[in-house]
Amino acid sequence: MPATARDDTHMREALRLAAKGIGRTSPNPMVGAVIVDGRGAVVGTGYHARAGGDHAEVRALAEAGRAARGATLYCTLEPCCHHGRTGPCVERIVEAAVARVVVAMPDPNPAVDGKGIESLRARGIAVDVGLREREAARLNEAFVTWVAERRPFVTLKVAASLDGRIAARPGARTALTSPAANRIVHGLRARVDAIGVGSTTVLVDDPLLTARGAPRSLPLTRVVFDRRLRTPPAARLLGTLDAGPVVVLTVESASAQQRERQARLADAGAEIERLDAGGSLRDAFARLAGRGLTSLVLEGGRRVHEAAWEAGLVDRVQVFVAPVELGPSGVAWMDRGAILRGVDTLSVRACGPDLLMEADVHRTD
Repeated sequence: MPATARDDTHMREALRLAAKGIGRTSPNPMVGAVIVDGRGAVVGTGYHARAGGDHAEVRALAEAGRAARGATLYCTLEPCCHHGRTGPCVERIVEAAVARVVVAMPDPNPAVDGKGIESLRARGIAVDVGLREREAARLNEAFVTWVAERRPFVTLKVAASLDGRIAARPGARTALTSPAANRIVHGLRARVDAIGVGSTTVLVDDPLLTARGAPRSLPLTRVVFDRRLRTPPAARLLGTLDAGPVVVLTVESASAQQRERQARLADAGAEIERLDAGGSLRDAFARLAGRGLTSLVLEGGRRVHEAAWEAGLVDRVQVFVAPVELGPSGVAWMDRGAILRGVDTLSVRACGPDLLMEADVHRTD
């Protein structure tokens, strides 16, 4: 049946509830649910709070109790119909005698992928699909990318000067952004599964790569792309394992020197992931997806950024521009004009004295 204004109101509330799971549910999606009885009264609400916990629909049904009979369930994602860590939500919906289910978007998980909708309809429950689908997909863009492409959703993040430089000179640690911009960076770190950098960034900046000043519920994985195993065992990020694992992605090698470096890093607490010698960045991202990492912020350096961009593996770009010029001796970043030609929905906002330019990558395939 056509969606009504009341339907829209309740789905917006379901989306608001789903967003409470930001940074908490990975690798599961964020889901919200609202149950409304025949008189239009909300009798149950719920959201998915953590992977392995009750699904949104189950929590809403528990709150509604007998009032769910003959009611309408609004759900931001198709109810599951398979046994995972929890039982299938479809069965609980049928048992509660819900009359109608309004779904924002189908679940791209192959174990569901329309089967939950089909099962509900086969049991005589009316199902409407697509109300505020775009918002629901945006909320779960990392989960959708992880399922559909077997890689994390990738945000390319960089801080640059007005003249497009990322460091004052090669090998120089250069702080560019203000505290206001840094708060935004740490807020993003608090929401994603992983941060990725190249080995040059580790050698030059020796970063902690932690989320500071922003609450975080799950461990934060730090990833170092390091084909030559240049990461020092004394790197500061290896002293922050209480914040989450440090994964060093390298390539298979038979050399004694490489084996010795791997052993030293492993002794320091790093988890070594070895790719075939010809392995690509896409292969590396697939390995991260296999770890259940659905979102990744690439924080540097230039070579990692270029490799990800040229391979078509970037989903969003964040460019922080500081009001300084570093001059011709500075280390240039990528061609910002090429980046801007490859993105959609560019937004610009002030972060103290800095500017943040943020955009989704334009897909032509």
